[in-house]
Amino acid sequence: MKKIINNKIGLIFCILAFSVAIFFVGFYVGNNGGNDGISKTDEISNVTCNIKDVSGKNVENIDLSDFWAVWSTLNGKFVSSTTTKITNKEKVWGAIEGLTGSFGDPYTVFFPPKEAEVFQTSIDGNFSGVGMEIGIKDEQLTVVTPLKGTPAEKAGMLSGDKIIAINGKNTAGLAVDEAVQLIRGERGTKVKLTVTRKDVSKSFDVEIVRDTITIPTIDTKLRDDGVFVISLYNFSAVSPNLFKNALKEFVDSKSNKLILDLRGNAGGYLGAAVDMASWFLPEGKVVVTEDFGEKNKEENNIHRSKGYNIFNENLKFVILVNEGSASASEILAGALREQGVAKLVGTNTFGKGSVQELVNIGNDKASLKVTVAHWLTPNGKSISSGGLTPDYKVENTLKDKENKIDRQMNKAVEVLLQK
Repeated sequence: MKKIINNKIGLIFCILAFSVAIFFVGFYVGNNGGNDGISKTDEISNVTCNIKDVSGKNVENIDLSDFWAVWSTLNGKFVSSTTTKITNKEKVWGAIEGLTGSFGDPYTVFFPPKEAEVFQTSIDGNFSGVGMEIGIKDEQLTVVTPLKGTPAEKAGMLSGDKIIAINGKNTAGLAVDEAVQLIRGERGTKVKLTVTRKDVSKSFDVEIVRDTITIPTIDTKLRDDGVFVISLYNFSAVSPNLFKNALKEFVDSKSNKLILDLRGNAGGYLGAAVDMASWFLPEGKVVVTEDFGEKNKEENNIHRSKGYNIFNENLKFVILVNEGSASASEILAGALREQGVAKLVGTNTFGKGSVQELVNIGNDKASLKVTVAHWLTPNGKSISSGGLTPDYKVENTLKDKENKIDRQMNKAVEVLLQK
């Protein structure tokens, strides 16, 4: 199945061309004497290289004279306070990290070899951590959702919390993946997060003991008022089959009133979202479009319903969403709302509607995670642009949480019980 992070392995030729160009320009200039081949910064002018797109065509000439002026100046003048020496390869990696950061996308990240290995381990299997999804929102490191039953949830972390420091390290300008590596650690160890929260005047610290994270998938409940509730916590490889079983329970209950609770569901596999939508939509109906932008428009991919479509117009359906609903949750909720199947209740969703590709870079096992596409709802709305706005906007306050009042669930039930 295809995960929302879309971890494909391949080559990005423009990055490789840039790296190769740096090598050859460095070699050419290096034959003119001085520190790394340049004796004075004012001798550098019109040092250019051709950058190629993925088809191999030249797209522009890049003037690298400023780059080599800085390289030369640092090599000739910088005095370190330690005995640690930085290799030329490490300097190139640093330059690539800066280039990557200049695109201003928190989900596009370059990983030097050591960091690449850690990242690959984190997506391959089990890990120890605190159990929450994080992202960048309004240029701040933000909790998408604490996962059910995890140390983060037990410690009181909430969707929308802003993490301003991790173990005292300021998170300003920190990429999501860098933050993840700081938060994760060995089971039984502690991490201290400094947090700001809506409606709380001052920042505060939350200390969480790391543990092995096991993510729950689904719960079902038939309420006394006849409303059937499916709570879905993630879109994993097993989610479609579990969701099918939950729908069978719903049908067997003889109820026609369904609530799908996607609050705090940060997403997962695209295929799972498409499969779940297919239970409610005729074959061929659009679920989501993978938009690769103007440069690669021919690669746009429309994902359509498989057409299981077992329900009729008697179905009354509400989907609960909040700021912790992201990615595949937004795809499913957006599709079913815009195709006229369900109403949305809750608060605006997170707005994680981008696709990342993991690319091997060079022979040193470095890698680049790069945003290559964005998700569009059936009506063409970019999920990344502010997420989804519910049909009925209802907030649960901190006081509601303390008093165990769920205004969003109450509103969803009210909508379903209306004649």
